Amino acid sequence: MSVYLDHAASSPLRPEAIEAVNAYAASPFSGANPNSLHTFGRQASIALEGARKDIARLIGPSVRPAEVLFTSGGTEGDNLAVFGLAEGVRMRDSRRSTVIISAIEHEAVLNCAPELRKRGFEVRIVNPSRAGVVEPQALEALIDNTCALVSIMTANNETGIIQPIPELADIAHAHGALFHTDAVQAFTRVSLASKQVDALTVTAHKVGGPVGIGALYVKTGARLVPALHGGGQERGLRPGTQNVCGALAFAAAAKACSAAHAEHGQEIRTLSEQLVEKLVVADERIHPTSEVPYGAGRLPGTVSVFVHGIEAGSVLLKLDADGFAISSGSACSSASLDPSHVLSAMGLPREDSLGALRISFDERVSQDELDSFASALVSCIGSLKR
Repeated sequence: MSVYLDHAASSPLRPEAIEAVNAYAASPFSGANPNSLHTFGRQASIALEGARKDIARLIGPSVRPAEVLFTSGGTEGDNLAVFGLAEGVRMRDSRRSTVIISAIEHEAVLNCAPELRKRGFEVRIVNPSRAGVVEPQALEALIDNTCALVSIMTANNETGIIQPIPELADIAHAHGALFHTDAVQAFTRVSLASKQVDALTVTAHKVGGPVGIGALYVKTGARLVPALHGGGQERGLRPGTQNVCGALAFAAAAKACSAAHAEHGQEIRTLSEQLVEKLVVADERIHPTSEVPYGAGRLPGTVSVFVHGIEAGSVLLKLDADGFAISSGSACSSASLDPSHVLSAMGLPREDSLGALRISFDERVSQDELDSFASALVSCIGSLKR
């Protein structure tokens, strides 16, 4: 048996995405530049704008296609939003030179801090509660009228815990700051606070689309300073010839993922709860990293536990040999020997953080496969203890 349980790192391509790629390859405008004025270019442009419209609708009913920029993925989208919005606000008001980010952000946001400081911004870090939630009162205690931007993710990529984005965005706006959210993990799985935020990042490969294509929603009126300089593509905010094939596959995968979660979301939540219960009961060393319930408080299909006294690397290698692919946290920092910055920020002791495991899946993983995984994990831990 071979079971892939690392969807939060990258979700397997959906058939709809593959079909979209094949249809594009067979189309008369395959390879045409969507900015060209000839027939093939116009056809490519029409296809690109259709994909943009689909992504906008899935981000939120109030989002206009013109507010969606195609990017190369989540990291570029996060970087463009954090630097671009902060610089845009400061250009209008030089007194606004503070950026607030949470301690549990993905590295695509968190690692912007050193460069922000080089550019003259003060960076403040808001910590989560032990449960992994960035509480509104914690943000309120840090923010003041020097703040240009607040960036807090919609749902954490390691724990799956959903943040109170509408309340956090309201606090930012009350102090005159803009609000960006990294919604990479949450897109198509839960309702997004698109009305409340000023910018929002999504990417294709978390929803069963291809790697290398993503999108950034920027609300009309929010000034964004571009990071790249070139032609006038994407309203001049993200120059470069657009990836039409990728955009079409992204839109197809996102629509399929959204429909699947509308149908199976509650079932996936239930499977998540049952998996945690089986693991915690079966082995006294396995514990959940947070007590937030698998209902409205967490993404369906993201399970976060730790094994007390055993490092995750040993577990991952043995499970991989048994045919089960999971991770110890963010795939973007998998080579690091340090404990998860997310779990450390939540107050989990270093020894426990080093034993953290993330299991992530969607409706394409069966209960039998999860049961087999649970048995394999318990057996693995038993053998490592011996």
